[in-house]
Amino acid sequence: MTSKILLIYTGGTIGMVKDAQTGSLSAFNFSSLLEHIPELGLLNCEINHVSFETPIDSSNMNPNHWVSIVELIERHYYSCDGFVILHGSDTMSYTASALSFMLENLSKPVVITGSQLPIGDLRTDAKENLITSIQIAALKQNNSAVLKEVGLYFEYKLYRGNRTTKINSEQFEAFDSPNYPPLMTSGVHLSIRHDLLQKHYSQAALKVHKTLDSSIALVKIFPGLQPSVLQSISESGVIKGVVLETFGSGNSFMDSWFIDQIKAMISSGIHVINVTQCIGGFVDMGQYETGKLLQSAGVISGKDCTTEAALTKLMHMLGSQIPHNTFKTVFETSLRGEMS
Repeated sequence: MTSKILLIYTGGTIGMVKDAQTGSLSAFNFSSLLEHIPELGLLNCEINHVSFETPIDSSNMNPNHWVSIVELIERHYYSCDGFVILHGSDTMSYTASALSFMLENLSKPVVITGSQLPIGDLRTDAKENLITSIQIAALKQNNSAVLKEVGLYFEYKLYRGNRTTKINSEQFEAFDSPNYPPLMTSGVHLSIRHDLLQKHYSQAALKVHKTLDSSIALVKIFPGLQPSVLQSISESGVIKGVVLETFGSGNSFMDSWFIDQIKAMISSGIHVINVTQCIGGFVDMGQYETGKLLQSAGVISGKDCTTEAALTKLMHMLGSQIPHNTFKTVFETSLRGEMS
């Protein structure tokens, strides 16, 4: 049976084509996809496309754009077998994380991909990323989608979207998933880790969450951080949540002013999430005295969440108006496989 795949172009290099003669870039015409990438004809797919009315540089991505993406998925959900979102690489991990929380009970593949070089460039990575992403989105086993979650595909690897972070602006291997293995690896054969994939046994219909609250702040602690930074957040009257990037396994200063400011934030109703600055690893606030002080102050553990996942999960939970007395429990629970 032919799979119906919808390409959603938001912007980015993968949507540009480079003229081999002049070197100039122009917008890619997705209506002539097979002319540019005839290999797609080998896939048993019907490929349709839709684009943002005004494609954007991914640096301009914001929660309103995420809502636009999930609305497109919602509109075509029951007429398509899978979705491939073409996206600039700079904020791709943020989008992948956000969509994972916004799409509850997802039973079809949503694959986000992009490229470092445009189609038509001599050494472009765009073709392989696009072809394999479509192939993955079309994968079925026993007439059911193999992938039933939001994934990010780049340079021969499919990752769980909310586990990824961009690690390099120059190399084709631009993304990594430090705390969770790749779901699939593309080589001579497509190697699938079925044991790592999200399972969807429920018959519940797709639930799309469109309300995100971005009244949040990100604070990366460093030697020399001034009290006025945290004080300004506590007294803002606007901030509802803070993601705190701490040292190592969730450690911070032991200075009384710092702990007092954290307590003041929490007392004022601000949720404080602890994630590590390290590229890999997890927060364990019970390991060292500095972490224990944060734990006793009421700081929420982000465990092994990426900063991107912690921020977007916080937006989602605030937007969903999770009650204050259960907020910590819900945040420390894995909702979409974002934490171990």
